[in-house]
Amino acid sequence: MKLSVRLTILLITATVVTAVAVGWFAVHDSTQSQYKVIDAEINAVISSGVGHPNDAAIAALNVVQAYSYDVSIDVIDSHGTVTQVNAGNVALTKTPSLSELRQSLTSVRSSANLPGFRYRSERAAGGSYLVVAASTEAITRAAHRLEGNVALVGVLAALLSIAVAYLFTNRDIRLIKRLINFASEIAHGDDATQFPPESGSPELRELRTSLVTMVGSLQHAIETERRSSREMQRFIGDASHELRTPLTVIKGYSEILERPDLDDAMRTRALDRVRREVLRMDSLVTDLLFLTEVRESVSLEVNPVALSDALSDALGNFRVDHPERRVHFDVDPNVWIIGRVEYVERLINNSLSNIARHTPDDAPVDVVLTTSTGHATLLVDDGGPGLPPEAYERDARQFQRFDPARSRESGGTGLGMSIMADIVATLHGTLQVSPSPLGGLRLQFDFPTSPAPADAQNEVLA
Repeated sequence: MKLSVRLTILLITATVVTAVAVGWFAVHDSTQSQYKVIDAEINAVISSGVGHPNDAAIAALNVVQAYSYDVSIDVIDSHGTVTQVNAGNVALTKTPSLSELRQSLTSVRSSANLPGFRYRSERAAGGSYLVVAASTEAITRAAHRLEGNVALVGVLAALLSIAVAYLFTNRDIRLIKRLINFASEIAHGDDATQFPPESGSPELRELRTSLVTMVGSLQHAIETERRSSREMQRFIGDASHELRTPLTVIKGYSEILERPDLDDAMRTRALDRVRREVLRMDSLVTDLLFLTEVRESVSLEVNPVALSDALSDALGNFRVDHPERRVHFDVDPNVWIIGRVEYVERLINNSLSNIARHTPDDAPVDVVLTTSTGHATLLVDDGGPGLPPEAYERDARQFQRFDPARSRESGGTGLGMSIMADIVATLHGTLQVSPSPLGGLRLQFDFPTSPAPADAQNEVLA
């Protein structure tokens, strides 16, 4: 059953039940009020003759005539003979039994033996009974009319509730249908479908917002999965290619080493080439394993790391290893980030080793570490040849070399940028690649900063 039908049935039911309850109360209250009026008239007539059994009939008749009460007055003797003193508009059709007369001496009664009447009796002279009775036929007719009116009001209220339900729920029902269609289209892969308008009741607007957020999260997750799949395919292709190259070289030189006429010089060169390719394979496998470790390190324990100290140490070693370069650096002290020490050191060493590997020996290097509120920025610039223009538009996490020949000539694996990008992501930072003012490549790392641990703060104060 549709929601609109259920809501309409619920509203109609509530309206009808309310109308019936209110109508029953109104009919019951009106009927009881009229019964009280009749009972009061009967009691007034009976009270006029109390204590005067010989004059009870005359006193009762005087009260009826004085106040124009519509009651019947009968005297019933001990033999059951009825003498009518006054006849109301509706006369008694039956005579109460002696037991009923005795029971009605104290209060007004009605009985199944005398339907449509309320009556009370009083002892009169000679052992007879004075009976005062009033018809309830008019009250019954009025009650039936009131019940009919209540039923009519209930029908009108039900019709009105249908109109109100349609008026106030139709817009929301239409929006719910649009949300259902929207969810169905998304489920069938139609990513270009339009979001439903933000209208309706506050609850439906919240539902739309939640649905839109959920769809956005799902689309983001699907896009992330697709991107991860593409990166994995690219990774497998690059890794297999990089592993195949040294394996091919090793295979070729192994065949050369099997030749019986091979001289010592050629054997030495072949062994040296095989050793170099083995070392290159070892480096490549190490980088691949490190990439896997970084990407699975979300749940690993992290701690505050002194980025400024790690950077100063790495730059000191770099200047010693490359005395011919002009290395300028400006590092803010006491800069801490959340991460792992080995990841931070690998990130810095990769950025500097890329410069050493891919730029001329005399290319200048500028390194700047600055901080602002809750934020640290590390800039690494070199004066080398830089990258092709289209390389700056790529994602650094892609497992594709900007220049496939560079790593082979320099001994690298070609995964340095991917490693740095994954480390930065693990540290909840960002990496941007752009042309450097020095003419080469600029690496810009941005990290959220962390307060220094208590022991480090104590050392600074000491």
